[in-house]
Amino acid sequence: MNHQAVLAPGLSTAEPDMRQLKRELRMAEWRRKSQALLLIAPLAVFVLVIFLVPIGTLLQRAVANPEVANALPNTVAALHDWSRKDLPGQPAYDALALDLQQSRETGAALIGNLARRLNNEISGYRSLVTKTARAMPLEGDARTALIALDERWGKVEYWQAIAKHASPHTASYLLASLDRQQDNFGSIIPADPDSAIYLDIFGRTLWIGLVSTLITLLIAFPLAYWASTLSARGANLVMICVLIPFWTSVLVRIAAWNVLLQQSGLINSGLQALGLIDQPLLLLFHRPGIYISMVHIMLPFMILPLYSVMKSIPPTYQRAAISLGSHPFAAFWKVYVPQTYAGVAAGALLVFITTIGYYITPALLGGPNDQMVSYYIAYFTNTVVNWGMACALGALLLAATLVLYAVYQRITRPGAQATAR
Repeated sequence: MNHQAVLAPGLSTAEPDMRQLKRELRMAEWRRKSQALLLIAPLAVFVLVIFLVPIGTLLQRAVANPEVANALPNTVAALHDWSRKDLPGQPAYDALALDLQQSRETGAALIGNLARRLNNEISGYRSLVTKTARAMPLEGDARTALIALDERWGKVEYWQAIAKHASPHTASYLLASLDRQQDNFGSIIPADPDSAIYLDIFGRTLWIGLVSTLITLLIAFPLAYWASTLSARGANLVMICVLIPFWTSVLVRIAAWNVLLQQSGLINSGLQALGLIDQPLLLLFHRPGIYISMVHIMLPFMILPLYSVMKSIPPTYQRAAISLGSHPFAAFWKVYVPQTYAGVAAGALLVFITTIGYYITPALLGGPNDQMVSYYIAYFTNTVVNWGMACALGALLLAATLVLYAVYQRITRPGAQATAR
């Protein structure tokens, strides 16, 4: 009893000391984390401004549809409960005349954006909107005056186009990118055969990326394996040769291939001189020229991850399998190759994602049927000035990239690698 009484004061004194120590440890941990956050803050801001903000803007523009709602707010309200089967009533005509007059007084930008958006829906709508806006203000009954000005205001499909795009957000761009569209009543239907081209374009883009990736892998794998078996000096020399293309502009390399792949170029002339062909091969402005240039450009991006993984694989594993009676090829295929899956997946993902976003190479070396998604994104951005369609195509390309990255994460996780081995 006396012994316990003696220990009790000591225990009670130790408890505050332990709490004080825990507080000091928490403070030290908080200071360490704060310092780490301050160190990475510039990088986080850079990523946010350069990477996340543009992507967020792209996704927002892919569904943005403010042109009709901004220019014709009263008309949109008047058409809210309209059945879209017959011509709207007098209030819709009055609202349209008022909106066009106010938009014209506010500035030409609203009218221009409205005309361009509705013209994407019905060809010739641009001239109708600008013609009607210039005629404002109208005298007398708005319905009679509008139809007298242009008989198209007496056709229901022109009013259906306004009602169809009344919402400030729309899925029409994304649907068009998938060869779908909304009819005048809001139902999703297949796009017109003449405009249903984008699924074929996406399929062509993925196919070109896949073939280029496979060819690059077939060339890079043995080269990386050979470099990994060399001495440090020999491997460094090989890596220097691999990295030499990085010192030359991509545009210069494509221009060089443009010269080499011509019917009278060095490649065709050499093959004819050797007697391997009788007629020049169609390499330029055809799919083979695209593959040759893409593989040449992307080869270092496949070799480097393969080499880094192969260099870390102990050669004793393969020799041990051979010493236990395995055939050399079987030992290579079953023991060595599975250990390179991480490098293969990393290189293939990097090459594939880069190639499906190519624009310059197909534009300069390919024909009309070889253009990829990036070409049409540039077309809608620079030529047609249809930002919604360009952003929708870009959003689908981004979605494909994220799916590929998810597949890569699944393949390269430790459990999947262990199963593969």
